[in-house]
Amino acid sequence: MTIQTHKLSEHLTHKANLKQTRYGWLRLTPAHSVHLISELLESQQDAASSVLDPFCGTGTTALVCAERGIPCDTTDINPFLVWLTETKTSSYTSEEIKAFREAACRVADSLADDEAEGWMPPLHQIEKWWDTPTLNALSNGRRRIGASNGIFPKPVFDLLQIAFCRVLIERANVSFGHQSMSFKKADEALTLFGEEAAILENWRIVCREIERSASSPIAVSPRALLLDARHLTRELPHNHYSCVITSPPYPNRMSYIRELRPYMYWLGYLKDGRQAGELDWQAIGGTWGCATSNVGKWEPTDDRSIPHPGFEVLLARIAEQSSVLSRYVHKYFFDMVEHISELFSVVKSGGSVHYIVGNSKFYDVLLPVEEIFAALFSAVGFKKVAIRTIRKRTSKKELFEYIVSAQKP
Repeated sequence: MTIQTHKLSEHLTHKANLKQTRYGWLRLTPAHSVHLISELLESQQDAASSVLDPFCGTGTTALVCAERGIPCDTTDINPFLVWLTETKTSSYTSEEIKAFREAACRVADSLADDEAEGWMPPLHQIEKWWDTPTLNALSNGRRRIGASNGIFPKPVFDLLQIAFCRVLIERANVSFGHQSMSFKKADEALTLFGEEAAILENWRIVCREIERSASSPIAVSPRALLLDARHLTRELPHNHYSCVITSPPYPNRMSYIRELRPYMYWLGYLKDGRQAGELDWQAIGGTWGCATSNVGKWEPTDDRSIPHPGFEVLLARIAEQSSVLSRYVHKYFFDMVEHISELFSVVKSGGSVHYIVGNSKFYDVLLPVEEIFAALFSAVGFKKVAIRTIRKRTSKKELFEYIVSAQKP
């Protein structure tokens, strides 16, 4: 195993995606950069003939491949992320983009009307997210978009939903315009354009941006599959993929369901908090809602070990402060053992894998996530395992992001 360092650079973070065609449609933290994916593809000794991303996120890997004409399969257990990836990587005709422009104008008309308050999602304390006029406008817009389903082609409906997601988060009362941040204080809750009616202008700006970026060429459409990463061989071919590029959930208790809940509630992917917690429990690393209590009761279902020297000691040190967090870390890598075994089966001989991961800290225990992933790759049979540090993260001083790479013999 080799360890390399890399000069820190913002062009390898989500910031590089904000003005890159479709890459900035919706942000999810953490997000890796289009430049990083391009660099990894270009580093292949042989041109990638088929790419896999088993944790699709917002579809960055799939979109880079789609633009370059590289066949790509991507999977996720979250249906919203699968839909988002499909929408971001689709090819849109001039007729569909024209229809989107027409449909967006119809939605704009509904944002400012005075109809009675319509349907609103059962998002906990929704009044903290949006004030009453904004909620009414969003409800009207959502109703009009829903009515367009079946009238306009599905690609048009999907683009309308992307625009709606962008506007609802940009109009939300959250710091930095992002759902994972804290709510603003009352005196900070100023609208983007200075008045409530500005949601209409916000909608028009977002729709113009999406209209332009949706026109960008797609050379080949990827497949986005609703699939648990622990069971890849149920739907993916054996010995097939020449390159794997992905960023799995970090073992830091960040819940992607929590991150995505405003979008998933408004678009109907979530009906209540119980459903949200159950979906998070199914995902690797989920700990939100009822998933937290489930983690506290979790026990290994078999005697598989984590092939990293000192892993049991790390668990014991974390357990001194919190039994739940110790079980959380154990379950995360317990699940990853199964995932990487499945991964080995679908990668072809000579194929490379690149995992973008971040280390974590629990109390005073630094969890060497990159070293554990490297050990998992080696244990299942991958060779030429290497760790490269790509950047320092912005939270704690000890936290970094890495690429763990390996090759199937």
